[in-house]
Parts: sequence; structure tokens; C-alpha cells
Amino acid sequence: MENQIHHARQYTFHSLKLAKKQQITKNTFTLSFEIPADLRKNFQFEAGQYVGLKYYHHGELYIKDFSMTNAPHEEGIVLGIKINSEESSVRELFEQYSEGDFIEVSEPKGRFTIVSKPHEFRTIVGFAAGIGITPLLSHFKHILHTEPRTRLFLFYGNKDRESVAFKDVLDDLQRQHSERLEIHYFYSREKIGDPLSEGRLDEKKLHLIINQILHLDDTDEESTVWDAVDEVLICGKGPMIKSIANACHQHGILKNNIHFELFEEYNEDIYPVEVEFPLVENIRVSFRYNGKQYETVLENNKNKLLQSFSILKFPVPFSCKSGICGSCECRLQEGKVELLENEYLTENEEQKGSILACMSYALTDTIRLDFDNV
Repeated sequence: MENQIHHARQYTFHSLKLAKKQQITKNTFTLSFEIPADLRKNFQFEAGQYVGLKYYHHGELYIKDFSMTNAPHEEGIVLGIKINSEESSVRELFEQYSEGDFIEVSEPKGRFTIVSKPHEFRTIVGFAAGIGITPLLSHFKHILHTEPRTRLFLFYGNKDRESVAFKDVLDDLQRQHSERLEIHYFYSREKIGDPLSEGRLDEKKLHLIINQILHLDDTDEESTVWDAVDEVLICGKGPMIKSIANACHQHGILKNNIHFELFEEYNEDIYPVEVEFPLVENIRVSFRYNGKQYETVLENNKNKLLQSFSILKFPVPFSCKSGICGSCECRLQEGKVELLENEYLTENEEQKGSILACMSYALTDTIRLDFDNV
């Protein structure tokens, strides 16, 4: 999602030199940045993380986040970017910036990460749709480099063969690691003569994948590959993530082992809400954001806090709205909330009073929040 600056948190930015710009499909390109020696510590990152870019579009200042496609052991910062429409602000990045120019880049952030286990035998499965391949590419490069005993399976969906981003990079990885990496492509708008590879990645497709691709395990004749899956990585649009994540859980994968990243705003819960709470009316809410204090009265607690703030046009930080990115993290200073399951906060952070406004329902008639000190 393209966020104008008032919707984004204030992160630390540095001016980096654009070392390379490359178009890789009709509407996808990469930007590669040099990291000077004095900023290398600032730009150390984990596979799956992203950075924000500051740029102008029609006179408006934008901040938009893009995932790294390179692995932590590789040089610089390489971003994969898709132009979704003629009006997209990111077209400005492709058309107006040249190699040698400087762009404001934030320090790395994000928690779409997994713990590295180089001494274990693991099976990791990835599902990507469109430009959602970018953080998974970083993950897979990193795992192949650091975990010699881990095997990986990637299921990558696109409209057609012409729109597949990073096909050459993926092909090279598969050639280099053919004994540990298996890649399957799916096309929603192109017939290729293979029904399994045609159509979108969703719960029905996952069922077929489990039964037709991940059904035989050469390392264990008494179980399937799916039985051995340790971690699942998913990145794409909200409906795809919701469908695949729930299907994985229904097929036996623990929620804690299902990791996902949204690339745009999504106003639905990924997993069904399984809690009930009492109706509270006339809720007095105050919160601090960017040094300013705001107050309002919410009619009731039928909406999550972030949704209520958005309806009232308050300038609160957000991005995914689904408990994944952490943009709306704040400190609960007074009152009680029902905090739903989310991908971002740790148990320790929750114990210290951190909540996500996009995943919280008010349980008391007074709520006080601080978005600035988290």
C-alpha cells in the first residue's frame, strides 16, 4: 500500500546512492543501493525485512516500504518494486531517478523473520503471489546459504509466465541447489496444459499441492513431506494470505509456525475471531501521536480501535491493518482492551503494555494510548 507521510511512523532515514536500476518485467523493477562504510551497521538486516523510501509524487511527499530481495550476506540493499497502475506513485521512482542519484532510505525494519537453525534438518515451505516473492527470495537465499540441512519448497503464483518476477534468479538458485530446493509455478490467467499449475494459490490448491506434490517423502517412507514441514512463509495480497494460512492451520501446521507479510492494506482478520466480549458504549479515548494529544468519544466497541480512528479521520499510523506490520503499535496507559492474535508483538512486549490498535477492542469506557513511546 502506498502511504503518504502522515500515515507512517517516523523512522531514521539516510541518503543512499542508487547504484543500479533494472527493469525485470513489464511492470517490475529493482533498485540497488550502495551502503557506505560508516552506515553498514545501520543497514544490517535479517532476511524478510524491508526499508522505506522517501520520494515525491505530484508534489506530495510519500513514504513507501519495499522488501529486500538480497540476503544479509550479499552486498548492499536490493529492492523489488512493482508498478500496479499508471497512477501509481512508484512509477516516479522508476522514471525520475537514475543511477548515481541519492534517495532517502530508512533503516531496515519488519518482523517477517524466522530463527536460523543451521545445525538442524528442516523443511520450509513458501507461498508467494506476484511481487510477494521479494521477501521470500531473501529468505530462501539466506537459508540456502546458512542451513545446509534444510530443504525448501516454493509455490509461486502469477497471472501468466510473462509476469513472473525474478524467474532467472530463481532458476539459478534451483540449479545450484537442486537437491534441496524445489520450485513450482502457478498461473491464474494462462492455460499451460497442466491443471495443477493453473489457477490461484488458495485453500483448494493447497489441498492438491499436499496430495500431489508433497505426498511422498524420500527421507521417511512412513510419512509425507507435509508431515515434516517446520515453517511456512506466505506473502501476497490479503485474501491469498488468509486462504493459505487458514488452510495450512487446518492441515496441521501450528499458527506460530505460519509466518506472513502483507503488501497492502487489508481490513479483515487473517484468522477467525474466536473471542466474545461485552458491549461497551460511550468510550472516552485519548492518545498521543507525533507529539500531539487527541481526544474523542467512541459510540461503542463494535469496531477495533484503529478502525474507529480511521472512520473519525484521525492521523494515526497504519499500514496492513491486520496485525502483521506493527505500524500501529502503541502503549496502553489506561483502560483494558481485547488484543487479538497477531504476528507482530512478543509476549514480553504485551506484558509491558504494548498493543496493536488494529487488533484491539476496547473493554472499558476509558482508554488512553501513546503511539510515540513504545
